[in-house]
Amino acid sequence: MFLGEYKHSIDNKCRLTIPAKFREALENQCVIAKGLDGCLTVYPMDEWALICEKIDAQPSSDLKVRRFKRLFYASASVEALDKQGRLSIPQALMEYAAIEKDVYIVGESNTFELWSEARWMDQQTAEEEESFEDLAGFLGI
Repeated sequence: MFLGEYKHSIDNKCRLTIPAKFREALENQCVIAKGLDGCLTVYPMDEWALICEKIDAQPSSDLKVRRFKRLFYASASVEALDKQGRLSIPQALMEYAAIEKDVYIVGESNTFELWSEARWMDQQTAEEEESFEDLAGFLGI
């Protein structure tokens, strides 16, 4: 399970050191894809298989399904962690997420997200407008 928030920096070869707590769950390989709200989502391989099952179960006759599948799968990249626990992030994904130097790594239970510093700060400001209690109430917890 991926929990917590970490701030790391991208090196000059577009590599990001993944927190040690997250590395074991990745088993040295993962999929990085476009996420919602302008971030990237990192999927362990077993979680990637589950999300693909859900997406592929949708009717291909639906135009929105076809468009989503094209955009989502085209953005995805299988990546391996190096011996130092670093993950290479493809340039196109870095541009999508507006990642330059500092990255927030945010646990999301079965996956984790990569946020540019600016977008993460914007997200935090937006969340302050809705209280944690209001959001929990919306979820029924």
